[in-house]
Amino acid sequence: MSGDDPSTDGDSPPDPGDGERATESDGDASASDSRWDAARRRLVRLGQTSVGERVLIALSALVLSMAVGTVIVLVAGVLATCRDPALTIGGSTLCYDPFFVFDRLFLGALGDPFAGGWSPLNNQFAATLRETTILVFTGLSVALAFRAGIFNIGTQGQLVVGALASALAVLWTASLVSGTLALVTLIPVGLLAGALGGGFYGAIPGALKAYADANEVITTIMLNFVATLVTRYLVRNHFADPTSQATQTRTLPDAGQFPAILFDPRTDFSILALLLALAFVGGVYYLLEHTSFGYDLRTAGIQPAAAEYGGVNAPRTVLSSLTLSGALAGVGGALFVMMTLGKFQTGIPSYGFDGITVSILAGNNPIGAVFAAFLFGVLKSGSNVVSFATNVPPQLVGVLRGLIILFVAMPEFFRLIGRRLAAGDPESGTAVTAGGGADD
Repeated sequence: MSGDDPSTDGDSPPDPGDGERATESDGDASASDSRWDAARRRLVRLGQTSVGERVLIALSALVLSMAVGTVIVLVAGVLATCRDPALTIGGSTLCYDPFFVFDRLFLGALGDPFAGGWSPLNNQFAATLRETTILVFTGLSVALAFRAGIFNIGTQGQLVVGALASALAVLWTASLVSGTLALVTLIPVGLLAGALGGGFYGAIPGALKAYADANEVITTIMLNFVATLVTRYLVRNHFADPTSQATQTRTLPDAGQFPAILFDPRTDFSILALLLALAFVGGVYYLLEHTSFGYDLRTAGIQPAAAEYGGVNAPRTVLSSLTLSGALAGVGGALFVMMTLGKFQTGIPSYGFDGITVSILAGNNPIGAVFAAFLFGVLKSGSNVVSFATNVPPQLVGVLRGLIILFVAMPEFFRLIGRRLAAGDPESGTAVTAGGGADD
């Protein structure tokens, strides 16, 4: 009598345990969503302080980090063994001089005005501005996504794809045009191809997030590895330079590279690229603060439910924000190819990951991203000078650089904690603050 078996009867009453398990599962999912929403709100709220406040915070933190770094260098100098001590204090010899280290870190990045023959257009400053230019784009890329409440951790992959797309587009176009026409078209074609390549690669996690509710943190992180491996395969097997053993494309023609103006051509820096970066900063700021699309994007980042209730198309906002974010990263990749290398080569530095820190230091503010990128540029180029101008190990130089970044970023978290405590009710305090930020 299998028909009387309750286990096979479609009308049998449900097991009460099923409801409890479903409730627990829903509760876990709800708690997970709530944690993500809270994290998104915190990132969005970083942009609600003024640029002046942020600069003051950064300068104060810089002084504090240098004080702590001095102690670390002194201790390391006492513990290390060396043939020629760099400093003597109270009869004790130290292998490292912290004052000389910081002198090289900053003056090595900006140029030493006390040295003979110094010029404001020196090579060290050019190297710093070169790093700054690309970091502005990756910082803008991350900031735009963060303002929409989207964690774009895939800026590095989008930059790599944009870099390869730019190089291939310039090389292909160069085979069709020459002379004055090449001078006029190759650089715009390279920039456009970089934006399209990065935008397309950003649209992939955007579509997965918008229409399949895939976690953008996981998808963007994994797509970084995909970008690195796929571009390496394509270059090695289809677009390799036959005259080189390295995994790289052919060198771009001169008309497809940014010209060195004012600075020495050997510095691989063009002031035109920096001016382009500043123009993009103004454009992104205007987009976010003075357009209806920017308002919808910021509102969706602060209060997604309220934004959707107000008529904002949430899936379209997610897709468009990640596409634009990827396009900005792609332009950064195009500049790396057309200004720094003059070709695409595997092993591109981690500008995309540095852009995450730049954006957080800037409070997701496009204008603040310029200052944060410049600080990062100083640290990156200055660290190289310290490594060969002193006997300080590169690992210790990395610690000093990390300390400065950590101390500059930490006050933002203290600010957030203070706001939550001052509000009394953390949830309502967050909502009130976030609600006001949408209209800023």
